[in-house]
Order: sequence, then C-alpha cells, then structure tokens
Amino acid sequence: MKKVILSLVFVLALTTLSAQTETVKTTGTGFNQWSFELAGGFNKPQRPMTAGYSTSLISPYVVDLGARYMFNNKFGLKADFGFNSFTGKTNSLNFDTKYYRVDLQAVANLGRIMSFETWTHTIGLLGHAGFGLSMLERKDPSYLKDRMGNFMAGVTGQIKLTDRIALTGDFTTILDAKQNAAFDGASSSNARGFSGILFNGTVGLTVYLGKNVKHADWVLDNEDKFVDINNRLSAIETKMLDTDKDGVADYLDQEPNTVAGAMVDTKGKSIDLNNNHVPDEMESYLLTNYGSKTDKSPILTNDELIKNLINSGYVCAYFDFNKSQPTSVSTESIDFILTYLRKNPTASVDIVGHADELGSSAYNDKLSDARATNVKNILVKANIDPSRLNVIAAGEDNSVDKKSEVARKLVRKVTFSVK
Repeated sequence: MKKVILSLVFVLALTTLSAQTETVKTTGTGFNQWSFELAGGFNKPQRPMTAGYSTSLISPYVVDLGARYMFNNKFGLKADFGFNSFTGKTNSLNFDTKYYRVDLQAVANLGRIMSFETWTHTIGLLGHAGFGLSMLERKDPSYLKDRMGNFMAGVTGQIKLTDRIALTGDFTTILDAKQNAAFDGASSSNARGFSGILFNGTVGLTVYLGKNVKHADWVLDNEDKFVDINNRLSAIETKMLDTDKDGVADYLDQEPNTVAGAMVDTKGKSIDLNNNHVPDEMESYLLTNYGSKTDKSPILTNDELIKNLINSGYVCAYFDFNKSQPTSVSTESIDFILTYLRKNPTASVDIVGHADELGSSAYNDKLSDARATNVKNILVKANIDPSRLNVIAAGEDNSVDKKSEVARKLVRKVTFSVK
C-alpha cells in the first residue's frame, strides 16, 4: 500500500513540473479561485489494531470540511479538517475511539492536465497530497490521547451540477507517523515512522465562491483566445457575404445594392463606360426593348426611356438603419436625377421616402419624410428650383420579409417619380 501512495505522490509531482508552462494565469481574475468543501462517508483503519478488535469493512463514519484556493486552473492549496469515528463490529471486542486531523495539501486538477475537456465538460478529477497533525482519543474505560503527524494523498472525482456546485466522490489514504496507540485504543507501542494506515471514502459537495461565472476547476487553457478566434471567424464570414449577388463581397462592395444581373467592376460598381449614370447592361436592355429601332443615340437623348427607368424604381437613394442621410453609394443615383432635371427644365419630380417595418408606424412616417426632405435639400443646393421637387412620405414598406435584415436594406430608400 505504501508503494501505491508513493506512486500517487510521484505522479502529482511529475504532472506539476510538466504542466507549469501550460497553466492559465490568474491575472485579470477571469475565474473564481475559492471553494468550500463538505463531505461525509466511511472509513477503514488498517493498522495498528489490537488482536480481537476490528471494525466493519466499511465502517461509519467520516466527516471532512475544507477550503481550497486555486492559483490557476491546474494547481492550488487546500486546508481541511477531518473527523473519524471507530467502533467495533459485531464479533469484535467493544471499543469507541475518535480520530481528528488537520492538513494542508497541494491540489492538482488532473482533469485539466489530462485534457478531460476533449470528451467532457462536466466530469473532473483532482489529486491531492499533503501533511498535517492527527490525534486519536478514547474516553472509556480510561482516557487516552495519542498525538501524531500524518501524510495523506487521494483522488477526488467531480461532477459539475452548476457553475456554483459540484458533486464529489473522494478516496484518501492517511499514513500516521509515530502512532503509539492502536486505532481501537486497547494497546500501545513505541512505533517509529509511518506505522498507521487509514482509508477514507466520502461523498460530498463543493461550493464555488466568487463573482465570476466559472471556477478554476472548469476553466480551459486559452479559452478566451478560442472565443476571440471564433468571433473573428464569424466577422470574416459576415464580411464575405455578397448581399446583392454581384460577385463582390460586401466588405469590398462600394455599391451594395447593384441591380441583379448587372456587370460590375472589382469594387462592385455597375459598369458605365459612357458615364451617363446608367449601367451599361440596363442601358442595352432598355434600348433593345423600348428604344427606337432607328435611333441609336445614347440613352440620355431619349427622355421617355430615362423617365421610364426612374419611375420604375431603378434609380434609388438608400439609407442605413434609422438614418435620414443617404449612404455614400447613393450619390450616383441623386446625380442621375440631377442630370435629368437639368436636361429637362420643365420636368418636376416626386421624391418618395420609405422606411422598413421596424419601429412604430408614426415614427416611420416621420423618418420617411426626413429621408425624402434631405434628398430634396441636396437637389436644391445644386440649384434645382424647390417648386419642381415634391416630397412624399410613404412610411413603412411592408413588401419584404420583416425578419430578413437583407430584405429590410432594400426598402430603406427614396424613390423618384418624374412628371
């Protein structure tokens, strides 16, 4: 049995040395370090016992009370107090003795050292070993008190019930140094060295103390680092979305609401080689399907085509959520309207503001009006007569799925209707 105990101590020492460079630092108090432990169970004193005296194989009872402090998620210290009661079994001579001890022990979180987290997040294992003082006491038939030193080592299994409570099961071996009285108190000797052997088995609860969510027992190495990596990956995935399906990721797209099917450059902007503010593919489509078969002049010379393009909703100014100023990519659409009004001085235009369905209807009415008014002010500053500009607050646009963030982007806009 001594070889088993010494082997356990050796394992604890070895794992302590090998894992020193892998522990989570305690700076920043990212986890709780204190815990309170209460357990009870059975014992078996092995030796010394007087001939004719014996306890049951599993003999009640043991009470253990302890406080533990973890320096990091692998190593800590534990101070505990234990009480054992020894009584004779049925065919033994009668006796009743008590055993008290106090110990200071080193604790190793074997669950973290052996990477239990690779297969479970609710089962743990602690190893503990240390030294202390013990006392054996008998009151009848005559008073006896035997004081001694002790060495103890054991393992504690853990099942995490909550972030604050864990169920524990412990097996501990205690070696008493210079134990002169037998555990039954009926005989004595001048024993030297570790002559007493006692086995304890207990079940109990550990209560974790502190203001943080987790205790060191359940904190993983580099846990914050892994969370940060996951957040970064999520951010990258979001940036790589292509909302308008033009082949350019959103984070590079300078025109995030390109008309479906339009050819774009590497920045996501519609290709407009003749700089008339109409995407070339749309211009080609309109000329082919609506233009004059004999008139091959640029589209801006065909007022009806331009008017149809505007009134069909192809020219829009877009807005960010809860904002009344148009986005930077909307300047080209406003320039398009400005160019049309300058080339057609008798034309007027309705500026129609829209909002998505988030928020109250009354608030969205005001927001749609503010959006249309701000676009009007831009055109007025460009020397367009205010009398040619009519603001209309259309309020909420419920034509898209309210739950879709992408869809809501498409209805936060200002459209135009040429008269």
